Amino acid sequence: MSLQKWTFLLALIVPSIFCEAQQIFSVDYASQADVKVFVVEHASQADLLVFKIDYASQAKGNEGLWFFVDYASQADKKIFFVDYASQADLRIHFVAYASQVGWEEKSKQHLMY
Repeated sequence: MSLQKWTFLLALIVPSIFCEAQQIFSVDYASQADVKVFVVEHASQADLLVFKIDYASQAKGNEGLWFFVDYASQADKKIFFVDYASQADLRIHFVAYASQVGWEEKSKQHLMY
C-alpha cells in the first residue's frame, strides 16, 4: 500500500478515535432509528436529562450533552421521537442548563453508546 493511501486512511480513522461528541440525528421513521425517544414533561420521569448544545466541541461522551447534526452520516446515534412513552426505548427531559444533565436510569445507558 502506498504512503498516500496510508495517509488517507489515517486521516479518516484518527479523528474518530479522539471524538467524544454525542452527536445526534433525528430520523423521519422509527425503522431508521438506533433509539426511539420520548420527551417527558418532568425531569423525575426521565431516564436521561439532556441539554442541547450549540457546538459539537462542547459535547462529551454519554452524559446527556447532545449536538444535533444535519446529516445521518455525521451522527453517533440516530433517534426517532415517538408519540407515546410506551413506544420509547428511552425517556428524556430537556433541561435548561448543561450542569443538570445526567443519567437517572443507569440501566439504559447502553442505549446511547
